[in-house]
Amino acid sequence: MSETLVYMTCGSTEEAEKIGRALVEKRLAACINMFDGMRSLYWWEGKVEQGSEVVLLAKTTANLVEELTEEVKRLHEYDVPCVVTLPITGGNTDFLRWIHEETQSEG
Repeated sequence: MSETLVYMTCGSTEEAEKIGRALVEKRLAACINMFDGMRSLYWWEGKVEQGSEVVLLAKTTANLVEELTEEVKRLHEYDVPCVVTLPITGGNTDFLRWIHEETQSEG
């Protein structure tokens, strides 16, 4: 098993919920955590911008990251959405097994 965390950001709670729900319903993620109220400073089109964002953390498996990323890009309002992965190198083996089980296709 190769469980992975995927860090993403969205411009609104509504967008984060829409993307999070789609990822869970399609079993591209076992779970999504949403952290509202993040403040961001970033370069965009040659100048420093500032804004509020919602962080999404997805628990998934490495083999689903490409498909998950494509789904996020399809649903996201940003031209270049943040989608980055962090490998899970340890933890509660029962929880890690649950991630693997919940991201398997049914049928």
